[in-house]
Amino acid sequence: MTASNLRDAAMNSKAWPFEEARKLVKRYAKAPPEKGYVLFETGYGPSGLPHIGTFGEVARTTMVRRAFEQLSDIPTRLICFSDDMDGLRKVPGNVPNKDLLAEDLDLPLTVVRDPFGCHDSFGAHNNAMLREFLDAYGFEYEFASSTEYYRAGRFDDMLLRALERFDKIMEIMLPTLGEERRATYSPFLPVSPKTGHVLQVPTLERDAAKGTIVYQEPDGERVELPVTGGHVKMQWKPDWAMRWAALDVDYEMSGKDLIDSVTQARKICRALGMPGPETLTYELFLDDKGQKISKSRGNGLSMEDWLAYAAPESLQFFMFQKPKTAKRLHFDVIPKAVDEYHQHLRAFPGQDPAGRFANPAFHIHGEAVPASDMEITFSMLLNLASASGAEDKDVLWGFIRKYADAAPDTHPGLDAAAARAVRYYQEQVKPHKTFRLPADTEAAALKDLRDRLAAWDGPVEAEALQSEVFAVGKAHGFEPLRAWFQAIYEVLLGASQGPRFGGFVALYGVPETVALIDAALEGKLAA
Repeated sequence: MTASNLRDAAMNSKAWPFEEARKLVKRYAKAPPEKGYVLFETGYGPSGLPHIGTFGEVARTTMVRRAFEQLSDIPTRLICFSDDMDGLRKVPGNVPNKDLLAEDLDLPLTVVRDPFGCHDSFGAHNNAMLREFLDAYGFEYEFASSTEYYRAGRFDDMLLRALERFDKIMEIMLPTLGEERRATYSPFLPVSPKTGHVLQVPTLERDAAKGTIVYQEPDGERVELPVTGGHVKMQWKPDWAMRWAALDVDYEMSGKDLIDSVTQARKICRALGMPGPETLTYELFLDDKGQKISKSRGNGLSMEDWLAYAAPESLQFFMFQKPKTAKRLHFDVIPKAVDEYHQHLRAFPGQDPAGRFANPAFHIHGEAVPASDMEITFSMLLNLASASGAEDKDVLWGFIRKYADAAPDTHPGLDAAAARAVRYYQEQVKPHKTFRLPADTEAAALKDLRDRLAAWDGPVEAEALQSEVFAVGKAHGFEPLRAWFQAIYEVLLGASQGPRFGGFVALYGVPETVALIDAALEGKLAA
C-alpha cells in the first residue's frame, strides 16, 4: 500500500487520537507553523509526587502526537512542563519531615527544602521523580521547568505584553472571583526580595514602559520589581495562558475539573495576541462506588497498585478507551484490561491499515506492535491460581505446560503474567473468596458432571468439554442456563463469575477437576 493510501486510511480513521490530530491538520492546512514544528504540551504541578493521572495525560497526548505524525510531515515536539515556581501552599500528607516543609510554606517549590534529603529542593526532587517515571515507560518528551524558564528570560517578552494588557486580563479574571478575592487579586505574584515568598498581594502601581510593578510587603514597605527575569510568577490561569502564548503551544488536554481554567486561559491567551492550543477535556476516574477518585481520600488505584498486577501497556490500553467517558478505576478492571489488550495485539498482524489505525495497539506502540505470548488469558490464570491455591507461579506453570507448548524462557510475557496473577489472587481474590454448599439440584448436577468427567475419553479440548458442561446443565433443567454456571463458580471457585468452564477443565486437568468437585460435594471447600 502506498504512503498516500496509508495517509488516506489514517485521515478517515474514527479512532479518537486521529479525530484530535485532524484538528491540528486543519489548523495548519494553509501553511506550517512559523516555529517549524507542532508543539504538544502536558502540565504537572510538582507539589506532590507523580501519579496515575500524570501517566494518563502523557500517554494520551503521545497517542494524539503519534496520530498527527501519520497525517502530516510537520515535525512535532512534546514538552512536559513542571509548574515548579509555584509557592508551596500546604504540606503534602505523604512526605517525611513535614515540620521542615511547614517552615518553607510560600517559598517557590524549587527553593523549598527536600524533605527526602536527596535533592537541592522539593521541586527538584519531584521533577526528578517525574522524569524517572516518564522515562521508565519510554515516553518521548522534553522536560521543562517553570523556574528555569522564568529566570532565563524565556517568558520575558510575553510577561511584558501581559503587563501592557493588564486591564484586559483583569477584565477576564475578576468576574470569575468572589468579592473578597477580587479586592486583592493581581495576575502577577511578586517573589519577595526579603523572604523569597511568592506573595499573593495586589498590584498597587504598574509601569509598562519600565516593565515593573509596585506592591506592598507584609511589613508595609512598598517595593518596585521588574516582571521579567523571574522576579514575579503569574497566577495559575494567567500563567497557563502566558505559557501557551510564549511557547505557541498547539495542543494540550486536561481533566474535566479544569474546564473553567481552560476557558479563562484561552481568553487571556487571545488577549495576549495568540490563538491558544487545540484542547481536549477528558473525564475523571471513578472508584468502585462511582465516586470521583481523590488523592487525599485515597480511593481508587495508584500507579503502584496497577503495576503490581499488570504491565504498563495494559494501563495505556485502559487510558486509550473513551477518554471523554468517566470510567471506574479499581482492582476489578485490571484482568479485563490485560486480556483485551492482548486480544488487540493478536488481531493486529491480520488487519488492514484501517483496522490497524483503529486498534489500540497502534496507539500504544506505533507501528512496532509486539507479538503477544499470552497462550492463556490473565483471567484464566487467576482462576487457575484460585482453584489450585497457588502461592507461586511454578504451580501455574505445572498446568500451563500440559495445556500449551510454552515455557518461562520462551514466553516471558506469560511468565510475568503468571507471577502477577498469583499476587493478584493472594492479595485481591483470596481474602474475599466465599464458597457455598450446593443446593440439592446443584449437587445432583455436579455429581453428574463429576461422573461424566471421570469417564471422559474424548479430546481434552475446551469446546468439547464446554459442550459436556452445557449438556449437564440442560439435563438437570437449569433455566436460565447461566444459573448452572453461576452455581459452578460459587461452589467450585468461590466467586459469582468465572471462565468458560470447558476451557478451565482443559487447562486445570480433567482428573484435577473431578477432585475439585469431590471436595465441594464433601463440603471441604465451603468449610
